[in-house]
Amino acid sequence: MIVPGIQRLVLAALPLVILFSVWQFAAMLLDDSSLPSVLQVFASFRTHLFEGDMLHHLMVTMVRVLLSFAIAMALGVMIGIMMGAFPRLNVAGDSILVIALNVPALVTIMLCYVWFGLVEAAAIAAVAINKIPTVVVMVREGARVVDQDLLDVAKVFQVSPLRYFFKVYLPQLYPFIMASARSGLSLIWKIVLVVELLGRSDGVGFQLGTYFQFFDISSILAYTLAFAAIILVIEGLIMRPLDRYIARGGYHGQS
Repeated sequence: MIVPGIQRLVLAALPLVILFSVWQFAAMLLDDSSLPSVLQVFASFRTHLFEGDMLHHLMVTMVRVLLSFAIAMALGVMIGIMMGAFPRLNVAGDSILVIALNVPALVTIMLCYVWFGLVEAAAIAAVAINKIPTVVVMVREGARVVDQDLLDVAKVFQVSPLRYFFKVYLPQLYPFIMASARSGLSLIWKIVLVVELLGRSDGVGFQLGTYFQFFDISSILAYTLAFAAIILVIEGLIMRPLDRYIARGGYHGQS
C-alpha cells in the first residue's frame, strides 16, 4: 500500500518528469542551440551555482519580491477593507481602481524610474504599485460579503474594538486575503524581473538580460528554473499549508 504522502509526491513530480522528458527528446530531435537539452541546462545551473554568483542574484531578487509583496499586501488589504466597508468610499474610488488595474506594469516601472531615479526604492515601489490594485479588488469583495449577523452578535455582546476586528471581522476575510496572496506571489516575481532588467545592476532579471545579449539560452533557462524552484518551495511549504489551515477554519483561534 502506497503511503499517502509518497503518493502525493509522485503525483506532483510526474508532470515535471513528463515535461523534462519531452524537453530532452525535443532538444535531441532539433539539435539546435536555441533549444538546449535538459542536461545542458542543468550543467549550466551547476556551473552558475557553484562557480558563479547565482546565489547572490537569487537572494537579491527574493528580497525585492518579499519587500514588494509585504508592502502590496499590507496596503491592498487596508484599502480593500475600507472600500468594502464604506459604500461611498467604494463608489468614489472605483474609477481610480479600474484605471490602476489596467495601467501596464511597464508604464508604472518606467514612471517610477523617471520620477525617483534608478534606485532600490523606485524598484520596490513599482512592483508594489502594480500588485496593490488586485489585492484591493479581492479583499473588497470579501469585505462586502461578511456575515453581518455575526458582526451584530459581537456588537450585542459589546466585544472590544480590537477583539471585534481581529477575532470576528478579519477572519472572514482570510480566504480572500490568502487567494490574493497566492496569485500575487506569482505576479510579483515576474514584475520584479522586468524591474531588474530595466533599471538594476543585479538580480535574476539583470542576469537574464545579460545572457540574452549573448544568446546564452542555457544560462537563461538555468536561472529561470532556479527561481521557479524557489517559488515552488515557498508555495509547497508555506502557501498551500496555510491555505489548507484557513480552509479548515483553524484561523478562528480561541475565543
